[in-house]
Amino acid sequence: MHQFQGRYLSWEAKAGVIEVALHREPCNEIGLLALEELEKLSGSLDGLARESDALIVHSTLNSGFCAGADLRELYFRSKEMEKARAVSGVRDFLERMHKVLNTIDAAPLTTIAAVHGVTFGGGFELALVCDLIIADKMARFCFPELRLGLVPGFGGIPRLKRDLGNGVVRDLLLTGRSFNATKAQAVGLVSQVVAEGEALRVARATAAQLGKFDRRTAIAAKKFIKPIPYHELKQEIDLFCQLFVEPAVEAGLRKFVESTDALPYLP
Repeated sequence: MHQFQGRYLSWEAKAGVIEVALHREPCNEIGLLALEELEKLSGSLDGLARESDALIVHSTLNSGFCAGADLRELYFRSKEMEKARAVSGVRDFLERMHKVLNTIDAAPLTTIAAVHGVTFGGGFELALVCDLIIADKMARFCFPELRLGLVPGFGGIPRLKRDLGNGVVRDLLLTGRSFNATKAQAVGLVSQVVAEGEALRVARATAAQLGKFDRRTAIAAKKFIKPIPYHELKQEIDLFCQLFVEPAVEAGLRKFVESTDALPYLP
């Protein structure tokens, strides 16, 4: 399948590049619909990769790249069932999400996240599975989960530890504060900072350059320098599910859902 048009995302493969566009208002929150369409993408990657050198993920929305997990959906679904069933449902969701993100992480392609604006929580984790992050100068990165009594659940902790120093990881996870694009580049999170609105254009130019190199070399190099921390990823799911039953989480989710702020996920 060289192209797909969904309600959450779309993709098209041409000229050796797969472009994945996120386009679900208000800010590409990741719920069941997003997961199902991301699973379609990951299931198609083997076939797409045979004729492609690179993959770009970007958002068509002005609000940003992705605000993270759909917390309203999580809250209302958990309220509809007893605790044990709710935790089981959360674990199933996380395990499916990890499988998708691990597939993208290990894909035999060079993957690029072209981000702008809000890149928070699960959206930040989606960007982290990509080999390169190209950010416009208005991008902001944050793990706000601490305010909900949770930790990131889509693989953020192990991937940050893989890619960055532990001091930076602790800063993001324990304070919940956001990094702007300049700070993100300074700590090694972002490979390029570009002018506002230019991330996708620069990502496309980068992808075109990658097509000039020997693909087998790129694949071998990626396997060597980008191991996937499977054991720690499993531990993260266990920790998330352990914390999910705490009263602080229900209170934090309720506060988020009842907020009248236009963008309640902002710090």
